[in-house]
Amino acid sequence: MAGFNKRAKSQTSRPGLHNNKTYHREVHQDFQEIMPINESQDLDPAKFGRPHELFFNRELNWLEFNRKVLAEAGNPENPLFERIKFLAIFHTNLEEFFMVRVAGLTRQRHLGVGYTSPDGLSATEQLVKVRKKTIELLSAASTLWMKQLQPALAKNGLKFVNYQNLSSKEKTELNNFYQNEIFPILTPQALDKGRPFPQVSSGSLNFFIKLSDAAGKIYHARLKLPDNLKRFICLPLEFGNLANQTLRPKFSSKGVKLLPLETLIVQHLKGVFPGYKVEQSTLFRITRNTNQEIEEDEADDLLDAVRDLVHHRRFGEVIKMEVVHDSPKELTDYLAKNFEVQPWQLYHIKGRLGGGDLMDISNLDIPKLRFSTFISRFPARLKKNKSIFDQLKKRDFFLYHPYDSFFPVLDFIHQAARDPKVKAIKQTLYRTGDDSRLVDSLIEARRANKQVTAVVELKARFDEMRNINWALALEEEGINVVYGLVGMKIHAKLCLVIRQEEDGLRTYLHLGTGNYNPITARIYSDLGLITENQSLGRDAIQLFNVMTGLATIRDYEYLLVSPLGMRKAILEKIDREIERHHAFGDGQILFKVNQLSDNDIILALYRASEAGVEVRLQVRGVCCLRPGAPGKSENIEVTSIVGRFLEHSRLLYFRNGGNDELFFGSADLMPRNLDRRIEVLAPILNEELKMVILERILLVHLADNRKAWRLLSNGSYEKVSNSKPAVDSQAIMMEGKINWTSFDH
Repeated sequence: MAGFNKRAKSQTSRPGLHNNKTYHREVHQDFQEIMPINESQDLDPAKFGRPHELFFNRELNWLEFNRKVLAEAGNPENPLFERIKFLAIFHTNLEEFFMVRVAGLTRQRHLGVGYTSPDGLSATEQLVKVRKKTIELLSAASTLWMKQLQPALAKNGLKFVNYQNLSSKEKTELNNFYQNEIFPILTPQALDKGRPFPQVSSGSLNFFIKLSDAAGKIYHARLKLPDNLKRFICLPLEFGNLANQTLRPKFSSKGVKLLPLETLIVQHLKGVFPGYKVEQSTLFRITRNTNQEIEEDEADDLLDAVRDLVHHRRFGEVIKMEVVHDSPKELTDYLAKNFEVQPWQLYHIKGRLGGGDLMDISNLDIPKLRFSTFISRFPARLKKNKSIFDQLKKRDFFLYHPYDSFFPVLDFIHQAARDPKVKAIKQTLYRTGDDSRLVDSLIEARRANKQVTAVVELKARFDEMRNINWALALEEEGINVVYGLVGMKIHAKLCLVIRQEEDGLRTYLHLGTGNYNPITARIYSDLGLITENQSLGRDAIQLFNVMTGLATIRDYEYLLVSPLGMRKAILEKIDREIERHHAFGDGQILFKVNQLSDNDIILALYRASEAGVEVRLQVRGVCCLRPGAPGKSENIEVTSIVGRFLEHSRLLYFRNGGNDELFFGSADLMPRNLDRRIEVLAPILNEELKMVILERILLVHLADNRKAWRLLSNGSYEKVSNSKPAVDSQAIMMEGKINWTSFDH
């Protein structure tokens, strides 16, 4: 508690970060996101039962989602490297969960804030349950790695070894390698009165070492594993640096041996501290709070405030400490005291610390151990050397990534940059990644004297510095860069092109569910529409004016936009479906989203179920709705797909008595998306395309019985039965068994 207050106080001098004056307001806002509070409808116990029976706990449900990821790592039907990749993703997911979600609960507990989650749990109760589930999951992950995946690697010629089991020749080779490639960049840090415990960055791997001198006096030191070296060394060694050793193993008739970097370093600790005896050592890592927020109304410069946030995030409050399972108690206690870690924040790991690093193994170039290469389709209608604008006048382009190539989106922007008739381009950028093609096109457009506006969201967590760099590059070219709205993230995905034509200015618009990122477009499933529809274009013009200027618009012609109108519109459509069902018995609601935690929408879906409306939901991640509850949600089915590609598209379908409505877009059904973000849901207006998406994408995914899990009323998931005929939705999309692109011909 004392350490927490000390850290909170120390941040008062950082411009743009929370200070004592604004701290409790920030905490209040954070907890509204962590544990959404229903604001527009009462929880009527007489109608719905006790509130904790209505909602699953968000944090615990997320852990159940990550259990599904771990299950894919254990699935023998997946290639070996893909299983290891799922295991790495499981560990990375868990790390971010602690950095953000558990950090928020920990802060709430420290401050004694009296919020309870919608399911009736206090922060302390949630932390207890989170710890129990986390220990269970980590144990399962360690067992999976040691009992299944490591032996499977060995069978395929990739064997993890101990230093002691190497031959004399191999040891000599490794020792030379250590002296030449590793030792020069190690930095031991002694601890004494003149040299206090150094700052330890979140996620770094470190040795903590107990030493003694010739007189028996005890000393301590910390040695960080350099984070610019790869974690695993391949034997036999090739010439070159450590990165090359990892990426290009040299196979021999005896296969390849893998040695963790820390295993080699620990053999040479004595040489790091000459003249001292190494008494004990342990490997540890800490996870810090990254859930700090910027007080934008108090920041003189948002760019500087975001830079400051990124810098200080690495050294926030310690949320979790991990040590190897056989860590000496004396050293563990010393570390726990230094980092002010309570017993419930300490985890002894039987497997490998920093399990996310196993991604390096899965990235080794051994094709037989990976999924077969998948090449995205290129829509037939996109003819080379033909104007995309001329083609759009005939019919819209509908794209489903990664099954369809992302190139048409990049080409749309590229052609707009070079087309002399284009007068302006307006673009939102959230997580653009390292690929510069889109940014290069915007710069080319500006150099061609077009009006170019980029709405760059600096506050995209973990991508802040990349977004800052792109923003500065765009500003240097004279592009109008806007950093969004105070207190509001801009998460909408749209690119608007305004073109001078014979009958006047016309708009061309791309709307999507995913980021403008060519890398993630190959591994996330996302929808995109490029359209010449002028009604949607007019709505987009209005929305960009909201994002860049001073405008308040609650209702658009077609678009549903948060934070002012989206929730209200969704609730009205659910209520309309209830009324239709009362009158005609044909109510149907189908949703495919990433997250569902908004109380108002959950309660409305309960009402729909009670009325007899068929409600089918596919929620990849967090779902706080409890399906299958007698008298409440018996007509609601919730499934979740975890497969080769990350399900990321959002689709909302309302039957509406045969006048079907289908929306797609950037918004998940969470309080933060509906209340504190600019999000867009767009209708599919073309009737033929609407039926194509409904029948050939949405219904196929809802029928999945190979990669889908069903959410049960007790909060656990079970694999959907492998009934016949087999429906593997992602495989069907990849193989083209169902052709949604027929709309394009």
